[in-house]
Formats: sequence, C-alpha cells, structure tokens
Amino acid sequence: MTETTVTHTGQPDRPKGWRGITADWASDQRAFKNVSWGKAMMWIFLLSDTFIFGCFLLSYMTARMSTRVPWPNPSEVFALRIGGSDIPLILIAIMTFVLISSSGTMAMAVNFGYRHDRRKTAILMLLTAALGATFVGMQAFEWTKLITEGVRPWGNPWGAAQFGSCFFMITGFHGTHVTIGVIFLIIVARKVWRGDFDTGRPGFFTSRKGRYENVEIMGLYWHFVDLVWVFIFAFFYLW
Repeated sequence: MTETTVTHTGQPDRPKGWRGITADWASDQRAFKNVSWGKAMMWIFLLSDTFIFGCFLLSYMTARMSTRVPWPNPSEVFALRIGGSDIPLILIAIMTFVLISSSGTMAMAVNFGYRHDRRKTAILMLLTAALGATFVGMQAFEWTKLITEGVRPWGNPWGAAQFGSCFFMITGFHGTHVTIGVIFLIIVARKVWRGDFDTGRPGFFTSRKGRYENVEIMGLYWHFVDLVWVFIFAFFYLW
C-alpha cells in the first residue's frame, strides 16, 4: 500500500507533476473548490447551449453546401434602402455594434459589482438591458421586412428554399436568448439597486450577504450570447 506523507499543516502531501494534476481534478478539490453552485451550473448550461448552437450552424452549412439551387446573396437580401440606394448589411452591422457594446457595459457592471458599487452596477446593467432590447427590436424589424418580402420557412423569392428555415431557426433561437437575458438583467439590476445583495434579503435570485456573484453569472450568460452572435454574423451574413 502506498504511504501518504503528511505536511506540517496536518494535510496529506500532494503528489508532484502530472500525478498531482490528476489528483486535483479527480478529487474535485482544487478545480471547483471555490466555485459557487450557481456559477458552476451556468457554465454547464453554457456548455450544453454551445452544442445546440454548434449543431444549428453545422446544419446550416450542410444545407447550404448540399443544395443545388443557388443560395440567396446576403448582401442583397439584408440590404436596407436609405436615400434611394440599397446599402448592404447596414442594419446587421448596427445590430452587431449594439450587441458588442452591450458586452462592454456588462463587463463594467461586473467590475463595479466586485467593488460593491450598487448605483453604477445597476445603471450599467440597465444600460446593457436597453442595448439588448434595442437589438431585439432591430431583429424584429428585420424579420418583418423579410416576411413582407416573401421569406417563409419553406421558401423565398431569391433561391434555395432552405434559406428561410435556417434564418428563422438560428436568429430566432438567438433572439430568444437575448430576450431572456434582458428580462433577467432587469431583475438582477433591481435587486442590486435595492441593496438585496448587501443585506442578504431573502428572495428570488438573492445570494449570500455581501456577494454579488449573480451579477457575474449574468455577465457569463450575456458574454456567451454576444459570442454566439459573432459566429452567426460570420457564417450567416458574411458567407
């Protein structure tokens, strides 16, 4: 039987090298020791959501490369007529700028949450929610425009019939994530503003007294939503 060396602190001495790394992960003592359940569950949720979005994008690429009918040109389909001329992808570019900017305000909110600055944290979270709502509003305008032009899940006037189903499935699923994020941003911002995290007031989404980890958890979710949009923008609109 292997002997275990005990240190002067009374704790068993850790193995060196790769055996030490394996022991850490296998015993679940160091990798997740200081991680709250809420943050760990959010990471697990984001990992599962990554697989879903990945499957959607892979399905889109498969449908686009396998069809023999010409695929609609995104620069023409998503062009917006301004001043008598069609400007390609202008609305999509603005939507991307708005969502990426919201990621910056969310990062600042988490930073001020670490400092326990209630006022700035709540304001920045509400600003993030406002930018997210603006993004969803522009996406709704985009959907309305394409529907009036004849785009349906089973067909469209410009080419391959799969275009409509891919568009509504991918952007709709992402827009749902953004909408849910906006709702929870407002809920958490309200709790921050009231000081629920400072007093440990019991209630929905209230952590232990003095802990602002729910702000960080919302930040993880929001950054994920922004990152997914970057891939959707690259694969769907620029390809």
